[in-house]
Amino acid sequence: MMFIGNYTSKLDPTKGRTAVPVVFRRKLGKKAIITQGYENSLMIVRADQWEKVVEQVANASFLTGVARQTERFLLGSAFEVETDSQGRFIIPQALRSHARLGKEVVFVGVGNRIEVWGQKAWEKQQTHLIENIASISEKLDEKITQGGK
Repeated sequence: MMFIGNYTSKLDPTKGRTAVPVVFRRKLGKKAIITQGYENSLMIVRADQWEKVVEQVANASFLTGVARQTERFLLGSAFEVETDSQGRFIIPQALRSHARLGKEVVFVGVGNRIEVWGQKAWEKQQTHLIENIASISEKLDEKITQGGK
């Protein structure tokens, strides 16, 4: 199941309610996990895929500070959400604050997960990517060539 593309949706800033774009609804299912994401975004994962995310984090040794901090960041801020018949759900206040969400949010499909961005933050991220994609790709290629180190 792959999520791709980006779609804008409204957010009720008082209640924190938004709707999953139609194109993502069927793939996401009724229950999902939402948590803090990187670069002030949020991350949504299908409930049945959440365990894979937890395994990836748990496979790092909890004896290291980096692993513990990653666990706290991703797992400690996770909430289970359930969509209604129109695909609506409530984003908890702590997560709305983390992502600095306003009245417009952008759902971005990135493979096995969906990211949720504030409209302005997404536009800024897009500009950064467009201006820097060549050097970003080169860094990724170097990492892959070195065996992921």
